[in-house]
Amino acid sequence: MRSRNRFGRSEAEALAVQALTYLAADESRLARFFALTGLDPGTIRAAAGSPGFLSAVLDHVAGDEALLVSLAKTIGVEPERIMAAQEILAPSDRGK
Repeated sequence: MRSRNRFGRSEAEALAVQALTYLAADESRLARFFALTGLDPGTIRAAAGSPGFLSAVLDHVAGDEALLVSLAKTIGVEPERIMAAQEILAPSDRGK
């Protein structure tokens, strides 16, 4: 049931930070992230401190297969690893 194969929460968080860095590296990817999350350059810093932020970053990436595959290729991991990290960081009340 758990997808913690060979990595835990800290590794999942590190992967989510890589995903955020990837989004921020391209203006159009970042603009789409802002548009879909309701965040903007002025609110992202405060949002980043909230408990579900990194999970939301991976949710965003996972919701777009092309983005997921591109991120995975860029950071050198399998897309499944990103999905596993998403599961690890998912809020415990998520009905999966």
